[in-house]
Amino acid sequence: MSRHVVSMTIDDVHHYTAEEKARIIASYPPHEREARTKGIPTMGSGRVFPVEEDRIKCDPVAIPKHWAQIIGLDFGIDHPFAAARLAWDRDADCVYVTHGYRQRGGYENGEWTGNPAYHAAQIKGWGEWVPVVWPHDGLAQDRQSGERLADLYRKHGLNMHAERATHRDGSNGVEAGIMDMLERMQTGRFKVFSTVGEFFEEMRLYHRKDGKLVKERDDLISAVRYAVMMLRYAATEPVAWDFASIGPGVGDWMGV
Repeated sequence: MSRHVVSMTIDDVHHYTAEEKARIIASYPPHEREARTKGIPTMGSGRVFPVEEDRIKCDPVAIPKHWAQIIGLDFGIDHPFAAARLAWDRDADCVYVTHGYRQRGGYENGEWTGNPAYHAAQIKGWGEWVPVVWPHDGLAQDRQSGERLADLYRKHGLNMHAERATHRDGSNGVEAGIMDMLERMQTGRFKVFSTVGEFFEEMRLYHRKDGKLVKERDDLISAVRYAVMMLRYAATEPVAWDFASIGPGVGDWMGV
């Protein structure tokens, strides 16, 4: 017997007007609002990210060219594959989760959706130039080809980083990455586009039991964590120079 958890928020109830929703939300005590309107379990101190969603949720915006970008992967070996694209406003030191992708292996229109070729095809549309960082799982060998998992994604066109994701000191502890994300959330330096619904789904259920992280349904959160760990490798979009339109002689002083 299989079970599936479906989360609904008041925003998914379309027969209420915006005014009715606002009145219903206002009728609840502040400490009950997220549980009653977003279906977030009341886990008390057990929640990993005890932050109201509205503090980190924002409408999608056009990403300025000077913002750095990076993609984090969480390989789906025995759980769903996930990827997240982040944009980093270096001036404000604020991170924006702009895109999310999560897919469990299965057949869709006769195509297997659990292999590197399929996942890479979904992610390349975010920008083939964007650096892609990945966890230690990428060092494992693929059972069929014998190649490293990270190399397979590189062959399929992703701009994979040369080494696995680590913190600046070379460690890769989960708790340190989680604390970095939480501090950013609490200080207004971590935002998630409202269109990345999968992130909020996972955030609502991400919790601790007996003080330890429950590593279930955290695929997109993990992808984001790897990207935050490796922000130092985020890059801005390359500029394509069109010397013909600039004028004669410009390329001379640039060594072209």
